[in-house]
Amino acid sequence: MKKLYEKSEIWFAVAWIIAYCVLLSVGDNLSASLGVINVATFPIALLLTVVLFLFLKRNDLLESYGLCKSKVPAAKMLFYIPVLVMLTTNLWYGVGIYVSPLEAVCYALTMFCVGFLEEVIFRGLLFNAMRKDGVKSAIIVSSLTFGIGHIVNLFNGSGAELLPNLLQVVYATAAGFMFVMIYYRTESLIVCIVAHGVFNALSVFVNEAEVTDVMRILSCVFLIVICGGYGAYIAKSEFENKKE
Repeated sequence: MKKLYEKSEIWFAVAWIIAYCVLLSVGDNLSASLGVINVATFPIALLLTVVLFLFLKRNDLLESYGLCKSKVPAAKMLFYIPVLVMLTTNLWYGVGIYVSPLEAVCYALTMFCVGFLEEVIFRGLLFNAMRKDGVKSAIIVSSLTFGIGHIVNLFNGSGAELLPNLLQVVYATAAGFMFVMIYYRTESLIVCIVAHGVFNALSVFVNEAEVTDVMRILSCVFLIVICGGYGAYIAKSEFENKKE
């Protein structure tokens, strides 16, 4: 793994994206066959999380990939209020426990691992590898690959339906843009990891029976406005500072 990293940071990031998508899809399929949500996915996600973290730590790369304190005061980031607003969307249409306690725990823990993995892989590894050849193109690629990557949920045994998944691809692209701008501005992934994990974990409490397609579309539009708007605000502030 170290040799691949030293040879090409981009291919190292791509290798992690492939490994992540394939192994978590295997976990989702195994979980489905066992009849317990994420019971097999969580150990796989945890293993990948530990392996990636230890690799970065042993090679003194934690700070290089954003696993450190923010370099920018929260006040200059609007106290991350748009991120906090984003976290509420999964609770808009009712809250409840619709799975077993074991499934709820497995799901929540898996989502926190997913938050870590996706932020470090897409924002840390991929964005950092590409920014050397152009920051703006790296921002676009990181955002798009993160969003489009969610299309795998249609085929990995997670049970995703077509419309919700397509909407997820769209708002995930906007969220990816917001997260990459937060990382670019603060040089830290901590807020991104925590927010990503919490947002995903809260989805286990969504009252899906009460959510209509219109509600899903409205939520998607809201997320695009909040995430895209906040990302654009950070981008405008950051690039203006670079010019001064």
